[in-house]
Amino acid sequence: MSLANITPSTAEDSAYVRQQLIAYNAGHVDEALRDRYEELHFHIRNETGQIVAGVLSTLCWNWVELDILWVNANERHKGYGTQLLLEVERLAREKGCDFIMLNTFSYQAPEFYRKHGYQLMTMIENAPTGHQHYYFKKDLTPENRSGAEQ
Repeated sequence: MSLANITPSTAEDSAYVRQQLIAYNAGHVDEALRDRYEELHFHIRNETGQIVAGVLSTLCWNWVELDILWVNANERHKGYGTQLLLEVERLAREKGCDFIMLNTFSYQAPEFYRKHGYQLMTMIENAPTGHQHYYFKKDLTPENRSGAEQ
């Protein structure tokens, strides 16, 4: 085995690698799903115009991956997180997705997601040290895709 020349990637290099994997994956995905990739990002502003909550998620093929759901500590318990989560779920149903997946840490919001019908898929202990890393999924069954809540 020859030694490779490993170097840090630029943003352009990283984009190239990502595009190569996307192209490879497209060859293994049903043609109807290949172009289904859409970022679903939303936020809520307070009366002064400051962003106090936001969600970053991605529709990929037949599911949505919720990457980040954040609410400013001073604005929690006002329903902002629920509003944002429900908007992502609404769009996922509208676009015919089969499920939503996400991950969260023990010091973040695992109970929030359970309360909203997300099922624990797996949990990793001591990630980060002293905490747990949870992976959740919510199936959007045909009856739930039409908007009915579980």
